[in-house]
Amino acid sequence: MAEQNVTPIRVGLLGAGTVGSQTARLIVEQKDELSARIGRPIELTGVACLDPKETERFPWIDQSIVTTDTMSVATNSDIVVELIGGTTVARKFVLAAIESGASVVTANKALLAKYGPEIYQAAEAKGVDIYFEAAVGGAIPFLRPLRESLVGDKVTSMLGIVNGTTNYILDEMTTKGLQFDDVLKDAQAKGYAEADPTGDIEGYDAANKAAIMATLGFHTNVTIDDVSVEGITKITADDIAAATAEGKVIKLLAVVENGEAGVSARVYPALIDESHPLASVHGSFNAVFVKAEAADDLMFYGRGAGGAPTASAVVGDVVTEARHIASGCTGPAIPLYKNLPQAPISASKAAFAVRFLIHDKPGVLAAIAKEFADHGVSINGVNQDLKPTMTDPGYDGEIQQLRLVTHLTDEVTLRETVASVCKLDFVTGEPSILRVLD
Repeated sequence: MAEQNVTPIRVGLLGAGTVGSQTARLIVEQKDELSARIGRPIELTGVACLDPKETERFPWIDQSIVTTDTMSVATNSDIVVELIGGTTVARKFVLAAIESGASVVTANKALLAKYGPEIYQAAEAKGVDIYFEAAVGGAIPFLRPLRESLVGDKVTSMLGIVNGTTNYILDEMTTKGLQFDDVLKDAQAKGYAEADPTGDIEGYDAANKAAIMATLGFHTNVTIDDVSVEGITKITADDIAAATAEGKVIKLLAVVENGEAGVSARVYPALIDESHPLASVHGSFNAVFVKAEAADDLMFYGRGAGGAPTASAVVGDVVTEARHIASGCTGPAIPLYKNLPQAPISASKAAFAVRFLIHDKPGVLAAIAKEFADHGVSINGVNQDLKPTMTDPGYDGEIQQLRLVTHLTDEVTLRETVASVCKLDFVTGEPSILRVLD
């Protein structure tokens, strides 16, 4: 039997915030256990952060290895764990780590959504690995099954809830009947939402994840610039009430598809039936559905946020890479051998629920139905038994909500139809448009 290499595998940590500090804890407190699983010692040898004093509140971090010299840690480690975030300095340090011969583990979805293919190619050229399980779905083992377990199949679509902040907000609006702004303030007070929540509530965080999902699942380059994004800031208590009355809930979904017209990656709020498994995904939990030609339907579910859950995925990647180093090998590269076209927005068809605020008088429904017919959009259902929370200051009569559900149509045609309806003098306020998940 060959003599075992007892030289420790050096792990350098860039960033010691919520996830970084918990990553350090798991590596330090489980050092012996992890070393046994790897077959070789592993050691946290460097922690880089902007303010070393911030790490003093974490007793498991040896202060002698804490530094502000991030580049030194990035270029003097066997495995570099990047948890800085952002796309500028993070990219510089990740590429420097790869050039030095280190493999990289990251949870940085924004970095990968913008520069992923460049980083993957750099790692492959240098003969090192790049792992990023925690970038989508937090603790959920999702990306590695997508990279490895499903590599013998053809993935055709994925959809899921991949942002815990928006899921919490929509949950609270549904269960308590509150308005969006009130729930957002509560979420910020409880630490569920950032002081600047734009990335979450406008859908950009989910869009970064959608780009990664499409790139891995379809073996083609999909960046954040290719993702169509719609957040939840326009969702009102009226929308929630209307959904509840129809036995549905509203969820922010990331949806990627590989169809005949090409690849599409989109983020949008959608109506789903209360019986759908995604309807029962609450709080910070995430869930992703995958459809593949041979495997058919798969679902991945678990904690999508939080320091310890996310660190679990990070350390899982560290152990995987440490095993490769101990065995003198690398893991599989990320094959982006396809150059698939982007599907035009008109290629995707869906049913839509459209809610108008109208002046309650004869002929209104007929006039609106005529506009839909003139644009070739078929109406599947109508509901006018909804009490609005808004008023029209310029109208003394009663205001009603009119909710129409369409048959399948493309979004371009639907929005043109809605724009025409809004020009009618008895329609007031801003309409609500939601896709209906089949």
